[in-house]
Amino acid sequence: MFEKYFFLACLFFIGGLKNYVSVDYPYEVRYFSLMVENQPVKIAYMDEIPSTSNGRTIVLMHGKNFNGFYWKNVIPALVAKGYRVLVPDQLGWGKSDKPNIHYSFHLLAAVTKELMDSLKITKATVIGHSMGGMLASRFALLYPQTVEKLVLENPIGLEDYKTFVPYQPLDKLYSKEKSATYDSYKKYQQSYYPVWNTKYEPYVKAQAESLYDPAFPQIAQVNALTYEMIYEQPVVYELENITAPTLLIIGQADRTVVGKDLLSDAEKTKRGNYPALGKMAHQRIKGSRLIELEGVGHIPHVQDFERFSNALFAFL
Repeated sequence: MFEKYFFLACLFFIGGLKNYVSVDYPYEVRYFSLMVENQPVKIAYMDEIPSTSNGRTIVLMHGKNFNGFYWKNVIPALVAKGYRVLVPDQLGWGKSDKPNIHYSFHLLAAVTKELMDSLKITKATVIGHSMGGMLASRFALLYPQTVEKLVLENPIGLEDYKTFVPYQPLDKLYSKEKSATYDSYKKYQQSYYPVWNTKYEPYVKAQAESLYDPAFPQIAQVNALTYEMIYEQPVVYELENITAPTLLIIGQADRTVVGKDLLSDAEKTKRGNYPALGKMAHQRIKGSRLIELEGVGHIPHVQDFERFSNALFAFL
């Protein structure tokens, strides 16, 4: 711990912390210990139990450039309706450990299931945003008996990126992640919204905390490995196999593509078309509902919480 604060102090004196502000998670963070690939690891999570319960649980799965912090407006709204809310930082993100392992959606789903089992949660509604939508889909495919309902909020992976995004070897991905800055994170997050607003800045700060961690080289390696996971492990071909009642909440102004910077201008215009991708997913997931939010980008629950929550609670 001393080493970390000494490192931060040094950065402060050389001007490296001009953008650094630590963000506080909205609720108590707890830890679950388990073994993964013969390594002891800890999973950070929030677990909020309402004073008056409706007997149901919701699990929130975050996107790649986020962690549990960005659900800070969603959690209290769900708790107020009587839901128990479980919010893990997936292994490799946020306050969870970041081991050098083979990352897969199967593994992350299995780890989440172990966490739920430890808390005696046998059934839940699973809400996944962005990469969390890929994970939530895999979780629903692996553990259909556990998923009461499924909500996919602007999930990535509705197209198979490896079929049109040029391949990048892991060492090249690592070099890119290692060279990240606060400004590069902010520039990428700005693409999530039709119009940038300063109220979105805390989500950049939450992502950028890792830049000032002495273990950032290891974090950059994990960031590269999880990009590789998204690139190599599509779930789009299995949407027809999802059996849980499913809601798709799709911001229509979203044009997110993993690896978009590697595409030609002509290719960029053809990819990440969320209005079309949402309709495709709706057709392929039997009995699903589709809510299209006009003027909303990649993160409906941040940009337009009212419309997001209205759609969510109508479904729940």
